[in-house]
Amino acid sequence: MVKEMLKRYSESIDKEIGATLSTIDPSTLCEASDHLIKAGGKKLRPALVVLSSEAVGGRNEDALKTAASMELIHTFSLIHDDIMDKDEMRRGKPSVHMIWGEPMAILAGDTLFSKAFETVLETDTKNVDPKRVVEALKTVVDSCIKICEGQALDISFEGKLEVKEEEYMTMIYKKTAALIAAATKAGAIIGGGTDEQIEALSEYGRLIGLAFQIQDDYLDVVSDEEDLGKPVGSDIVEGKMTLMVVHALANASSEDKERLISILNANDESLVDNAIGIFNKYGSIEYTRNIALDNVKTAKELLEVLDDSEAKESLKLVADFVLERTH
Repeated sequence: MVKEMLKRYSESIDKEIGATLSTIDPSTLCEASDHLIKAGGKKLRPALVVLSSEAVGGRNEDALKTAASMELIHTFSLIHDDIMDKDEMRRGKPSVHMIWGEPMAILAGDTLFSKAFETVLETDTKNVDPKRVVEALKTVVDSCIKICEGQALDISFEGKLEVKEEEYMTMIYKKTAALIAAATKAGAIIGGGTDEQIEALSEYGRLIGLAFQIQDDYLDVVSDEEDLGKPVGSDIVEGKMTLMVVHALANASSEDKERLISILNANDESLVDNAIGIFNKYGSIEYTRNIALDNVKTAKELLEVLDDSEAKESLKLVADFVLERTH
């Protein structure tokens, strides 16, 4: 049901993005910029902009420019992430830098980043107060800064195994949840929401954004390879710092802690089950799942400041979808 709804919204958002990117010249840069957008994706963030606008009484069409900007920012971050992580595939297709090379991929990301701001500023001010457009733009800009801060924190965690839970939550907020919070907040601003509604939708976005990343951590060890689209436990093999790892290291005996650290440093698929055994021993998998569940529950409660509407119900369904997805 949620996937159908996202698909419905994505059609008008895709048209908006297509019009924005069609002005890019030369054609090579245009193709590189559009590559991941054409490859698919859930379009969750832009849909949340439109839903949040509708939920506070705004018109669907007035929010489309800001919605498009969210997908442009998300795509920019993916292109640059793939370069930094040297990932060769994204959404089942070769990464942008694998086709066009790193210099062109960097330019494609930079172009999308710039186009995102231009797109918000093109919002029709006949229907939307110009002050609200400026506030929405400030929200978009702030999320971009947080994404970069989150990525820098993530890099700083590499090889560091004394990360506290609070530090980890700050990192995933900035890297993942900040853009989702910006989508719901900017949508509420464009839609003419009250301060209370804007704040509630911003916090709703933050909480489901955190739950989204935590669910990724969770799926890495409980899903199967077919659903996940990658080997189970790949985060463990790569030695990634996840909430499960943070919790287990904080609670394990010195012997188990040393064992887990050695597994995370080993880059060995055959040790994945051993790591999962340690997670189970200290309740780290259940702990991770419960935090995600609590975040989604609180996020849905925050929506009670809104009048009843189809958009409000859809926002509740999106919150549930964050935990129901299998990849």
